[in-house]
Amino acid sequence: MYDRFNRKIDYLRISVTDRCNMRCKYCMPDNNNIQWLKHKDILSYEEIRDITKYLVSKGIKKVRLTGGEPLVRKDIEVLVHMLAQINGLEDLSMTTNGILLASFAKKLKSAGLDRVNVSLDTLDADTFRKISSLGELNDVLEGISIAQKTGLNPVKINCVNSKYNTDQDIANVKAFGEKNGLQVRVIHQMDLAGGIFTTVEGGQGGNCTSCNRLRLSSDGRIFPCLFNNQSYDIRKTGVEKALALALNNKPKKGYNNQNQSFNQLGG
Repeated sequence: MYDRFNRKIDYLRISVTDRCNMRCKYCMPDNNNIQWLKHKDILSYEEIRDITKYLVSKGIKKVRLTGGEPLVRKDIEVLVHMLAQINGLEDLSMTTNGILLASFAKKLKSAGLDRVNVSLDTLDADTFRKISSLGELNDVLEGISIAQKTGLNPVKINCVNSKYNTDQDIANVKAFGEKNGLQVRVIHQMDLAGGIFTTVEGGQGGNCTSCNRLRLSSDGRIFPCLFNNQSYDIRKTGVEKALALALNNKPKKGYNNQNQSFNQLGG
């Protein structure tokens, strides 16, 4: 399927929760300003499966599960299994902070997950703690190792270049990736409200001219663009109409999004 600028849309990012077990400074709003979604407002696994099945029938080939942190949602491997059964879905992946990955990797692979992206901004334990506020670096490193051994390959590393880490931190992550057969993607810190974003080093994100994605929020809205306030509520309009509106109103270029934070849409 194509949008009004003739860009082929075949990639869906699904935020399964706005909750996270870390509080990374560049991702989460100030703790006093976090307004969590109510459980009743979050899509059930059956709803996510049915929406995804319809979108795949219209041309979606790749699905990535995000959050928040997707591994904090109960029985996430059940959703993975549901999605893996959809005919026509060619690639099923997940972005995770890696804290719980060691204990989930085998279950995710068995359920049908193809691969993972793991967030890693530094190899210094103290810097990691300052950026994340919660969590331990060694848990992430163990998760990466077990994911590779389990076959969730290629394991990709998302390294955010921000004011909270240094050029040396990024160089160390790149060297770690090269040594361990990991694909490192450097993502320059984005600002949704300010409309600040650039292309991803080592990846395809951030290039509006070739954008091929839609986003499904955990409360059932299709977002045609990360840097745009517009969304279409599937529960109100139905998935067919929501998809048509998203395709017809996907902007040529992202500008800003003043209504959401990264924990709600997954970046």
